[in-house]
Formats: sequence, C-alpha cells, structure tokens
Amino acid sequence: MLNVNFIKGTKVYQEAKEEGALEVTVKLVPKLLQKGFSIQEVADILELDIEEVRKIAREQ
Repeated sequence: MLNVNFIKGTKVYQEAKEEGALEVTVKLVPKLLQKGFSIQEVADILELDIEEVRKIAREQ
C-alpha cells in the first residue's frame, strides 16, 4: 500500500501544495475586494503584504 506520509514529504508534493494555495489566494483577492473589503483588510485576512494584494489586484 502507498505510504501517504512518504508522499507528503516529497518536494513535488510540497511544491504542488504551495502552488494550490497560491492559486486560491489569487482567486480570493479580487472577490474580497469586490465584496467591499479594503486592501488592508484583504491583506490581514489572507496574511499577505499590502503590496502583494495590490499587485494581485492590478493583474486581475
């Protein structure tokens, strides 16, 4: 049987996990801004730098 803990420890798994989290963040920023949250609030909620939120918002 496949050892799940072994897979979770691999670099490929970790990179895929981080990439998935980044994709979710990029999708959430514009949605939260459209709902009326300020850039500061979005940064606080998603634990990002204000500049990161601004950059993501500009790219959308």
